[in-house]
Amino acid sequence: MTDRDDYDSPWKDILELYFAEFMAFFFPEAHADIDWSRGYESLDSELQKIVRDAEMGKRLADKLMSVYRLSGEQQLVLIHLEIQGHYESQFPLRMYVYHYRLFDKYHRPIVSLAVLGDDDANWQPSAYEKELWGCETNLKFPVVKLTDYEPRWAELEQDRNPFAVMVMVHLRTRATKHDPTARLDSKMALVRALYERHYDRQKILELFRFVDWL
Repeated sequence: MTDRDDYDSPWKDILELYFAEFMAFFFPEAHADIDWSRGYESLDSELQKIVRDAEMGKRLADKLMSVYRLSGEQQLVLIHLEIQGHYESQFPLRMYVYHYRLFDKYHRPIVSLAVLGDDDANWQPSAYEKELWGCETNLKFPVVKLTDYEPRWAELEQDRNPFAVMVMVHLRTRATKHDPTARLDSKMALVRALYERHYDRQKILELFRFVDWL
């Protein structure tokens, strides 16, 4: 992503509007187990209280969403999402801290999910683990690395999920970081991609903000 301030990131707005599509694109197994007919609820104000109490590192966006499962005794699940734009050594620790603080507050199942937008192919943190004298603490969480989509560009072009375009925007932003002309060309191509998907006018306007963030 760009080096703009975190608060300038359109990720939060897009996640709010297209949360179901986000889950379908990045975490299809979880998406298939959610009862979307019951809707979902954003609990960002509650998350921000926890974030303020345990400020640890910078991120492009974080979201706390409440959903219902299709089956199972415990129906309400809180999904904690992290969109991380840069390498951060304390990232697994932050995921763990937010996870246990959310559980301590709600006493409900917490699912922590992460999307990594950095360029370091070797950095793919998916767990926090500590052990001393036989006492173990660990949290494993699913991770999506956006650079893994680079060889799948043709697939992204055919995918109607709006997050396919979001990934294309991200990859082009990285690739044209030092080339303003190429970045403008990429922006125009991605705007055309929105129209080629035959989205309605409102969706195009909503997604254009993300494309315009290039």
